[in-house]
Amino acid sequence: MEESISGFKVRGDWGDIVEHGERITRALRDAGVHDPDADYHANFARAFEEWEEWRPKAHETLDTDVSEKTSEQASIEEGKGEKAGKNPDEDIKTAGEKLSESYERLEEDDAEAAVGNWKESIDYVARAADSASRKAFRRVEDTVYQNVMTQLAPYYFDNELVSANIQQSTRNGGNGEQFVFEVNVNDDALKDDVSDRLAEFDEEIDRWHVEVEKDTDAAEAIEGAEPPPEPEDNSRSTTN
Repeated sequence: MEESISGFKVRGDWGDIVEHGERITRALRDAGVHDPDADYHANFARAFEEWEEWRPKAHETLDTDVSEKTSEQASIEEGKGEKAGKNPDEDIKTAGEKLSESYERLEEDDAEAAVGNWKESIDYVARAADSASRKAFRRVEDTVYQNVMTQLAPYYFDNELVSANIQQSTRNGGNGEQFVFEVNVNDDALKDDVSDRLAEFDEEIDRWHVEVEKDTDAAEAIEGAEPPPEPEDNSRSTTN
């Protein structure tokens, strides 16, 4: 592993990349970022969950799984209409109703109420347009990102806790696919903590066992066999 001001970087095959992500995750968890009541910023717990979801897994591939997760993570945030659970058609309908109410208030010589309803109508129209444009952009963004951008730029992840990117290396040396995975912890104090913990892993752990998905279907199909118990914490790797 190379450590610099830009983060913690490894070069290697897919197993090396997965192991690096697991080590970073273990170090962050040991530092307490998964706990909203810990010393670090409360929002780090949510950011940690996002990182845990995105980081590459042993059973995944870069071109399919990580590409899809990167595209989803990079999508623009929801607008006001989407957060309210309303689609553009619903907002347009409401806008029409507010406009009709505005005319009714004018006929009743209630100018103040008429103006209020008219402004609400405009707001709903604007919200509908915003929702429609965001949805259209995401469709284009998803297609462009997965089919074009990932051919030119790294697969990346970014939130307030972690910034990371994966690239396919051009230097494979005949050893199959090779990758470069760099992860930066955005909080300086936490980054120092993670650095210390990664150093401890190197000293204390002889061999890191990469976490893999367990297929329990075959075992359950055997008469009398019981599925193995779920691990207490899926984000932790087994170590020697």
